[in-house]
Amino acid sequence: MLALTGSRPGRVLLAGQAALLRALADLAPASAPARDAARALVNLAADSGLHEPLLAADPGLTARLLGRALDPQWPWAEEAAAALANLSREPAPCAALMAALAAAEPGDSVLERLVRALCTPGYNAHAPLHYLAPLLSNLSQRPAVRAFLLDPDRCVVQRLLPLTQYPDSSVRRGGVVGTLRNCCFEHRHHEWLLGPEVDILPFLLLPLAGPEDFSEEEMERLPVDLQYLPPDKQREPDADIRKMLVEAIMLLTATAPGRQQVRDQGAYLVLRELHHWEPESDVRKACEKLIQVLIGDEPECGMENLLEVQVPQDVEQQLQQLDHQEQEQLEREQLEWELAPEPWVERATPT
Repeated sequence: MLALTGSRPGRVLLAGQAALLRALADLAPASAPARDAARALVNLAADSGLHEPLLAADPGLTARLLGRALDPQWPWAEEAAAALANLSREPAPCAALMAALAAAEPGDSVLERLVRALCTPGYNAHAPLHYLAPLLSNLSQRPAVRAFLLDPDRCVVQRLLPLTQYPDSSVRRGGVVGTLRNCCFEHRHHEWLLGPEVDILPFLLLPLAGPEDFSEEEMERLPVDLQYLPPDKQREPDADIRKMLVEAIMLLTATAPGRQQVRDQGAYLVLRELHHWEPESDVRKACEKLIQVLIGDEPECGMENLLEVQVPQDVEQQLQQLDHQEQEQLEREQLEWELAPEPWVERATPT
């Protein structure tokens, strides 16, 4: 069964067997095939074309998977979280999951339990639960989830911030950074996010910083956590996560006060060195755009909030065309790099 889900034809074949799909989700955790069944569900959920038959065969699937992912005794909780992370990338399954959240019993909210499980080491002795982070990132595209995350009385963002440096899993780091980036779309919360109660910027800048030796004058402009970093300090190794970090800071510069706070904390210095070092062209482009915002002139009166500026339709079309051309250029550069002969070097095994 698990082998069948490894190929598109096999997944399509299984998607037409409603009774079989229900049986996959109903296997008892102690049974021998339960782990393979859980992993088969992860593979099926990774195929967006199969989400509809999956939910049609088992309308309660998302709610049941969520309960298992948050059960500290469930042995295959990581697989349940991974299946949910795959399902929640698409609107319909995400809506079903939001309905399951809304229908949960009163008391501790399911989102609170999810955050607690993600932020508590050893919450489940059988499963690391790294995939709760991309699940939360997908859910945070919904305004109601962002409202929960950004509630000052819950201190959710503050609990997530240390995980931007989580050493053991890029999946967890990426999911948390994606969640924080989505929260940064809410410009009304920027003052709180950048202020002393949260102080988000050092947590976004630190993974982008290397072992640079700044002058004393430059060092004093940086937050304390970014001063005098050790000579072996490594930047975030995952390019996608680096890009999300840059995008999150970019969102924080949407308003004039936000831009000033980001400038005052020496973000330009870290971004300047990142741009010199960055090997990935798409991350470098994102970095360039942010640097231009930080060193450029302020927008004219009435256009200070970059997230609320109304762009004329013809200008928007031109910008989309430029973005498309830029993406094509990045893809050409990537293809040329892949085809170029590469000198042999000893590489560390990815973790």
